[in-house]
Amino acid sequence: MWALCIGALIITSVTHWVYRWRYPRCDGKLPPGSMGWPLLGETLRFFTPNTTHDISPFIRERMERYGPIFRTSLVGRPVVVSTDPDFNYFIFLKEGHLFESWYPDTFTEIFGRQNVGSLHGFMYRYLKNMVLYLFGPESLKKMLPEVEEVAIRRLEQWSNQGKVEVKDATASMIFHLTAKKLISHDTENSSENLRANFDAFIKGLISFPLNMPGTAYHKCLQGRKNAMRMLQNLMQEREAMPRKHPSDFFDYVLEELQKEGTILTEGIALDLMFVLLFASFETTSLALTLAMKFLSDHPRVLKQLTEEHETILRKREDASSGLSWKEYKLMTYTFQ
Repeated sequence: MWALCIGALIITSVTHWVYRWRYPRCDGKLPPGSMGWPLLGETLRFFTPNTTHDISPFIRERMERYGPIFRTSLVGRPVVVSTDPDFNYFIFLKEGHLFESWYPDTFTEIFGRQNVGSLHGFMYRYLKNMVLYLFGPESLKKMLPEVEEVAIRRLEQWSNQGKVEVKDATASMIFHLTAKKLISHDTENSSENLRANFDAFIKGLISFPLNMPGTAYHKCLQGRKNAMRMLQNLMQEREAMPRKHPSDFFDYVLEELQKEGTILTEGIALDLMFVLLFASFETTSLALTLAMKFLSDHPRVLKQLTEEHETILRKREDASSGLSWKEYKLMTYTFQ
């Protein structure tokens, strides 16, 4: 009799727990969706490799079934996914007012617990202004000749090769440029391969968060650890032998660290450098690779783009001069 009662109690408890998992409590109205299996949720389906450049099957299938906003569960967390551009814009617009950004523990483990995306309020705005110092309009104007020089040199190298792996080649070019601008790191002559650590980091970035030797996630964490060690060693070298004239973003960060009453810490500074190195080359190289593919698939668009650039070149007073900021702003079709 007691066994039956205990068995019934266990079944009732499990059933109630599963029900609460599938239909979580909410003060408002939750969007449609599925929470998947208890604890596991829909994690395995989410991490299924996607070899196309289109929206992942996980997102597309749920958009077709539930609409642009749906609920799910990933890595043990209830999640609402929005693919609605207007709603997403509203969220970013109200960041810090109606909404506060949050990231899973696995994200903060990968990018650092003091990365710019995990900070709020005054510290977030402070770091944002620091980044604008490097990537704001005035800084970009100064960088334009250097970017053009590097791009032309790499294009000449690629033209003499039998074939070019576009994604890897553009990533190498952009990493060389940004690493030099951020930390004066010469990727071609340095004895330490900083980019190899970022490559290991990227390969495990979207992977099941199982930190065991041999897994992609473990390699991702090791790549971050090695890259952070290199950045920390560089910081210690700069602190021991400061430069008379700041020449890169790292020098600017060190100046901020040494100011009296600064709110910047060494940990936040290192996490910021890591995120900037990652974001500046990986996202840009991916965008350039897709742009090349789409242009090759649409000859009419390529023809119009070519005409715009040739028109700008014909209007130059000095044919041998480099690209100017005024010419850059005239590329209206390119910006579309």
